[in-house]
Amino acid sequence: MNTNTRGATLRQIPASVWVLGFVSMLMDISSEMIHSLLPMFMVGALGMSAFAVGVIEGLAESTALIVKVFSGALSDYLGRRKGLALFGYALGALSKPLFALAPGAGLLVTARLTDRVGKGIRGAPRDALVADVTPPEIRGAAFGLRQSLDTIGAFLGPLLAVGLMLLWANDFRAVFWVAVIPGVLSVLVLLLGVREPERHEGARRVNPIRRENIRQLSTAYWWVVALGAVFTLARFSEAFLVLRAEQVGIPMALVPLVMVAMNLVYAAAAYPFGKLSDRISHTKLLAWGLAVLIAADALLASAQHWGMVIAGVALWGVHMGMTQGLLATMVANTAPTDLRGTAFGVFNLASGIAMLAASAVAGLLWDAYGSSMTFWAGGVFALLCLAGVAVGRNRRSSASSVPLG
Repeated sequence: MNTNTRGATLRQIPASVWVLGFVSMLMDISSEMIHSLLPMFMVGALGMSAFAVGVIEGLAESTALIVKVFSGALSDYLGRRKGLALFGYALGALSKPLFALAPGAGLLVTARLTDRVGKGIRGAPRDALVADVTPPEIRGAAFGLRQSLDTIGAFLGPLLAVGLMLLWANDFRAVFWVAVIPGVLSVLVLLLGVREPERHEGARRVNPIRRENIRQLSTAYWWVVALGAVFTLARFSEAFLVLRAEQVGIPMALVPLVMVAMNLVYAAAAYPFGKLSDRISHTKLLAWGLAVLIAADALLASAQHWGMVIAGVALWGVHMGMTQGLLATMVANTAPTDLRGTAFGVFNLASGIAMLAASAVAGLLWDAYGSSMTFWAGGVFALLCLAGVAVGRNRRSSASSVPLG
């Protein structure tokens, strides 16, 4: 790719990818305005126990994981992505008023499950649609751009929530009603702004999860799935970043800004590294991302001062920007076009299960051996993943006709 082409990449990215990025950003603003306050609302306003909060959150995330596989496969079967993505975003938007109206646990659980089902439905078809509309030579930049816009929403949402809570004297329900606005806007933008590629009307529909179709997924694809799962074991829930920040003495009122800082770095890094992934080896960039994660874990494990925590969190954001769009690009590059939705669904399921397992192990280590052990263990998993990258790089030429980079 010559210099002029590289400079024009942003203009070359299809309009639909930009629109999908803004759709993700609006929904993330809506969701994070609620999610950043929800634990306090559940315990303080509704009188729920911490155990109940954990059960509800675990059930919600597990539901989203299961739905992801079926929504991706259904988008392959139908040969259409936009309708399912639109339905998923609409469910997310419809769940937002329920949080504001909830008088107790019953309606709140309904709202949380509806929100997560919507997320599960839209994720794989949306990512497959990004791959469908983007030329392979700029696919990394496209995924990086969508991820960057999505992450902007992830730090704007909590900032808006904090500002409105200060303005309205901690009125949770008023903030939840405001969150409805960006949620509805995301659905309208998707409805009006995205055009799906034309497909053959006479093509025969096949079940993408039948055994003979699953066998079409190459060894290279399954290596990416395994790598993504091990990668996630090394990158447990970001809730532990918040706990570490509080532990070293950052005032409680300022702790949420730690996640704002992480997402700000993540948003700034995602597009440049996505663009870089179109020009260099994918496995080399993954290895660099793992090295950054190891450095972040080391800083967080040994931190005795808030400055070290901020540095570790910033490196965590850089690592996310280097790797998350890249892994999506690798899935798109190693999956057949007609199984792309299924491929993203399976990848998301494996990574989600790994995240649940990693977070459980991280919590156990934290309780039994202290916070430092949690982050040292994350560094060890990152080293194992780095070894997996090296092995996969040596074998990739014989594993698939589609190079991993």
